[in-house]
Amino acid sequence: MNHSAFKHQRRQARQQRARRRLRGSAARPRLNVFRSLNHIYAQLVDDDANRVLASASSLKLAVGGNRAAAREVGLALARVARERGIEQVVFDRGGYPYHGRVQALAEACRESGLKF
Repeated sequence: MNHSAFKHQRRQARQQRARRRLRGSAARPRLNVFRSLNHIYAQLVDDDANRVLASASSLKLAVGGNRAAAREVGLALARVARERGIEQVVFDRGGYPYHGRVQALAEACRESGLKF
């Protein structure tokens, strides 16, 4: 097994462990983060109804995959959440370390008024 496949497998294991405890609802959805090499994606998920309430990505915003792009994605997602009356979320970092782009996205959401 090559190194990148091993890293991916370890991230998925961390994600599954966290997902056992994290659960989103309509009142307090789960803020899910996915990070690719070039982009970052965030979704607000209602796990009870199995549906996505809102989403934002650096792909839709036509910005790159760095910390500034992650910040813009966080601001955009928080704006949509506020429009839909969502104030509190459960943060799901998707098995990624709370560092860099994931941290920038979370901090931008908090600055915009979302409570974790």
